[in-house]
Amino acid sequence: MKHVYLDNAATTPMKPEVVAAMTDQMQNDFGNASSTHFFGRTAHAALDKARQTIANALAVKPDWVIFTAGATESNNTAITQTAHARASLGKHIITTAIEHLSVLEPLRALEKEGYTVTYLPVDENGEINMADFDATLDDDTILVSVMYGNNEVGSQMPIKAIADRLRDHQAYFHVDATQAFGLLPIHPEELGIDMLSASAHKLNGPKGVGLMYRAENVKIQPFMRGGEQETKRRAGTENVAGIVGFATAVSLLDDDAKAQLQQRYASFSREICSKLEAAGVTYHVNGNLDRPRLQHVFNLYLPGASTYAMQTNLDLAGFAISGGSACTAGSLEPSHVLTAMYGEKSPRLEESIRISYGSMTTMEDVDAFADALIRIVQRLIARSK
Repeated sequence: MKHVYLDNAATTPMKPEVVAAMTDQMQNDFGNASSTHFFGRTAHAALDKARQTIANALAVKPDWVIFTAGATESNNTAITQTAHARASLGKHIITTAIEHLSVLEPLRALEKEGYTVTYLPVDENGEINMADFDATLDDDTILVSVMYGNNEVGSQMPIKAIADRLRDHQAYFHVDATQAFGLLPIHPEELGIDMLSASAHKLNGPKGVGLMYRAENVKIQPFMRGGEQETKRRAGTENVAGIVGFATAVSLLDDDAKAQLQQRYASFSREICSKLEAAGVTYHVNGNLDRPRLQHVFNLYLPGASTYAMQTNLDLAGFAISGGSACTAGSLEPSHVLTAMYGEKSPRLEESIRISYGSMTTMEDVDAFADALIRIVQRLIARSK
């Protein structure tokens, strides 16, 4: 049986070019990038080259790119260290109700320390209202942390509008761009973003490697201590092979390639909708396909078919999808994203699935998936009657 992977928002398979670059690095250059001898200098040169590649993609200076173990570390660093560094200026932070848990959990911890956090609500498109943002931004606000695009429904946030509001404000602006970095051209300096997080494994790179962009004006203490790596901003021996893999993955995605992927992914969603309609299957899209969005994430509400049953049956049929964020996959709690969008009593919370495409997804995969989904949903609904 062929297995089709449609859970790319959780992680992506590494591209052959990435594997080759990492293999070469591990086999031929094992030095510690902090060592001063030949082996260390060679490793450091590879590190510098990778940093420059990623800085070029972000259109920023290479010194402003800090390598981390992933977006979770980057998010925790940006949030916790900003709060502690700027406590004398205020203790108010603004975020949204649909952020990733690696943003929400540090904020909840800060609330226990006496900080006040405003969780902006979202509408049924998964979008915030800028009037709500304007109403809550005040002189005590020291940080705004908003994701670029949502990992469960694909909705995009008004990043430029927020940055414009903060241009003459004391608050730092942090953006979790984990899902968007490999799909949209993102230039933080041009946009007015002070800090940005991303992970390699979301764009066909390796797991365990991420970045934190930090503008020159941002003054915070390191989150990881114990060494002077990353120009004293993040302690710990750099994962040079992983970083080289990250840079290789980034180099394979110029702005034209990203635009083509967005168009291709949108066609996949249209194909699934068309097949569901032709088969007479009732469905609703969680979010809005006509709004600016990350097209690789497609979240479907299928009335009468439970999320768990759909996941299980699709897995047995050879299709890997998700009920929501991979970071909450082991939880019995409903999606906090769908809860924020539709309310805690909505049936969508227990009858929705997330399909997420990747660069290796084909239309043949999508057609086969849609056919299997139709059979499974029709069977589940028939059994429930």
